[in-house]
Amino acid sequence: MDTLVQILLAGGIMLAIAVVFGVILVICSNAFAAQRDERVEKVENLLAKSNCGGCGKAGCAQFAEALVKGEAKLSDCRATPTANKEKIAEILGGGEIGEETVAVVHCNGGHACYNKYDYQGYGDCASCELIAGGIKACPVGCIGKKTCAGVCPYGAITVKDGGYAVVDKEKCTSCGVCIADCPKKIISRIPKSAKVFIACSNHGKGKDVMELCRHGCIGCGICAKNCPQGAIEMKNGLPEIDYSKCIGCLICVEKCPRKCIKEH
Repeated sequence: MDTLVQILLAGGIMLAIAVVFGVILVICSNAFAAQRDERVEKVENLLAKSNCGGCGKAGCAQFAEALVKGEAKLSDCRATPTANKEKIAEILGGGEIGEETVAVVHCNGGHACYNKYDYQGYGDCASCELIAGGIKACPVGCIGKKTCAGVCPYGAITVKDGGYAVVDKEKCTSCGVCIADCPKKIISRIPKSAKVFIACSNHGKGKDVMELCRHGCIGCGICAKNCPQGAIEMKNGLPEIDYSKCIGCLICVEKCPRKCIKEH
């Protein structure tokens, strides 16, 4: 009988402890839930939900929390549409939205760029890059093995018949995944409203570039000389466009003898 009493007593004590801990957990759960800023969920629902990591956070949920805490800038997110950013700014009581941008590939060499060797390995730019810096004679030429197309979460990049990658600006959200993964680092952002971009990344002298690629910029400066707005400046052998001045007249596209300034 004493043994039964002891068993029941021990069971009762354990049950009491379980109930106490259960009550404590409920209280703590409610306390922490109450502390979570309700704006976090509202902001997260307006973000692109791509979880691309372009903002520097692990995902959109973490970025939303950082925004509400003031530990991140709204302009850090490139993937969220401007209209949604404006709504987020209203929720947060302000915030720099940033100009809407898209990615472009600064190369149009492709098959016009000579190959150093016949590559027979796995069809990926990153793996090809491991062998003598890639198949292309130009050290900054697009390898064309679709690494960028493969990592783009929106299917915005394709490798055209010319053998170089092209970004569809209507699909691109400027998340930056392709920029980070391109082994040649020849992808960057430009304003979505831009009408032209430079499709070459080689800063070499004209004669040297001509020996590597039929489409490479030779640094002739014709584009800069003919721009009516003075929006193009030659820097280290390559033209650079000041998009705040460019009016999209396309004269540079027409005048470029190498056709390495592309309409966007």
